[in-house]
Amino acid sequence: MQKNINIKNKKAKFEYEILDTYVAGIVLSGTEIKSIRLGKASISESFCEFNDQSELFVINMQVDEYSHGSHYNHKPKAERKLLLQRRELKKLEKEVKTSGLTIVPLNLFVNDNGLAKLKIALAKGKKLYDKREVIKERDTKRNLDRIKKSFNN
Repeated sequence: MQKNINIKNKKAKFEYEILDTYVAGIVLSGTEIKSIRLGKASISESFCEFNDQSELFVINMQVDEYSHGSHYNHKPKAERKLLLQRRELKKLEKEVKTSGLTIVPLNLFVNDNGLAKLKIALAKGKKLYDKREVIKERDTKRNLDRIKKSFNN
């Protein structure tokens, strides 16, 4: 078993402009937390959504089936409820409904107490030209670092 689990959503910062972040607990079954502790989860294609009772769920989060689980094993792509304080939920729901923002998971980790937590962000989708700008900045930074390294040697 790995010591510290930190599963990241690398696409999130490229696809979205992060406005605000929160740390939420997740309601999991026994085999789900065992799979996450083994590092067999993915949040790259997932997003968060409110249901009719104003509860927040993470959708499309992939948690592979536990290898030693029997017929009690979980579904890999089930909706999982997120736990936040009521005022945080109301604030997020208001922002999503009024301004059309989305909630995306940034990373999934296990804290010191052994509980799985999901860092979520209130985000605004980037336009294509913003994404091109990010790629351009990344390339120029890489080239500058390459020049600095060759100059120092």
